[in-house]
Amino acid sequence: MSIEFCHIAPTPHLDLVSGRKIHLALAHLVETDESYVNFYLREKEEFGCKIILDNSAFEMYKQGKPMYESSKLITMGKRINADWIVMTDYPSEPGEKTIEAAKKLAPEFKEAGFGTFFVPQSKIGDVKDVIKTFRWASQNPKLIDYIGVSILTAPNAYGVEKGNKLQRFMSRVKLMYDMKESMIFPIIKDGGQRVHFLGMMDGPNEIMYASPFAKYVDTWDSSAAVWAGMNGIEFDGTPTGLVNGKFEKEVDFDHVEFDQSYIDMAKRNMEYIDKLCYSYMWG
Repeated sequence: MSIEFCHIAPTPHLDLVSGRKIHLALAHLVETDESYVNFYLREKEEFGCKIILDNSAFEMYKQGKPMYESSKLITMGKRINADWIVMTDYPSEPGEKTIEAAKKLAPEFKEAGFGTFFVPQSKIGDVKDVIKTFRWASQNPKLIDYIGVSILTAPNAYGVEKGNKLQRFMSRVKLMYDMKESMIFPIIKDGGQRVHFLGMMDGPNEIMYASPFAKYVDTWDSSAAVWAGMNGIEFDGTPTGLVNGKFEKEVDFDHVEFDQSYIDMAKRNMEYIDKLCYSYMWG
């Protein structure tokens, strides 16, 4: 069994991700875009796919906006017929704040019929705190069903989210090695919890370098393949798979691409990631 990848695409091009086993949908789009909701409802009906409803924390954090209101997440989950909902997390703040939110939200989400998805965070530069937060999640399998390793969690923990792209690119892999000493991931899998990598760092080859931990990762998501392709960027043979690192322009979910060569490029990028995921099977 391989890692299942959730490609993210602008709403007018969601056909690119049709038929996949699992999707990650964004709460702020579920709230505002009926065509976005209808696509995923059709996917659920036609293909029996699973849906993770993300709380849009990455998008809100990058825009400097407050986190998405927790009270709305259950409503959005019902609207899209989600299987799991990502609980509110607080990037760059003490892990205990995210833990306390989970203690409150998890029972509410479970009572409403949803699985719970927890994303550990920490203050910037506090690796010990983020590992402690992961350990808490691993010790509470009755409360936490899914554990996410965010595109913000590791860079923030090492204080490298801004600046040197190489440091950022390697930060999540480094966090996996740091957690290996605590045997956290075997505990997670023994407890029946699932693990998801949220977003992609500075190139698709992060999947390759994370391969020693592939057997612990169930799912991964990113807009990198589609969005880079639609901006004329194709994954390459460099060590990261993107010679200039992450394409930083924020995804425009209303974007309509008229250049077929760019759409084809997006498809090739998706195939590149899928091949990496299917190369690293469970051990």
